[in-house]
Amino acid sequence: MAYPRVSRLNEELRKEISDIIRNDLRDPRIAPMTSIIEVDCTRDLSYATVYISVLGSEQEKKDTIDALKSSSGYVRREVGRRIKARITPEILFKLDNSIERGVEMHKTIARVIEPNQIEEEDNE
Repeated sequence: MAYPRVSRLNEELRKEISDIIRNDLRDPRIAPMTSIIEVDCTRDLSYATVYISVLGSEQEKKDTIDALKSSSGYVRREVGRRIKARITPEILFKLDNSIERGVEMHKTIARVIEPNQIEEEDNE
């Protein structure tokens, strides 16, 4: 069952954390192509898991997650200042590889479909 308050808070956290990462954090370890995929708060609003996608090498992904984890206290404080809520959730950053997996699946499907299309064109 979806909780409307949690859903609204998830979206608001996503916007604010994205703005904080883009404009306020000055850590050089954070890759320029970092985006927030989703924010998932627990029902009691004590924890917020932030799923991050990083376009780059594996080392850039690791460095970005390390930098974000080390700055989670700052991000939480800034979120608390920007969002009027009784409880500011503790922020946990996790790497989300769903975009890369989607691209790989698309490439695999394209490789399978391409020979079939060539055969169909030859038969016509």
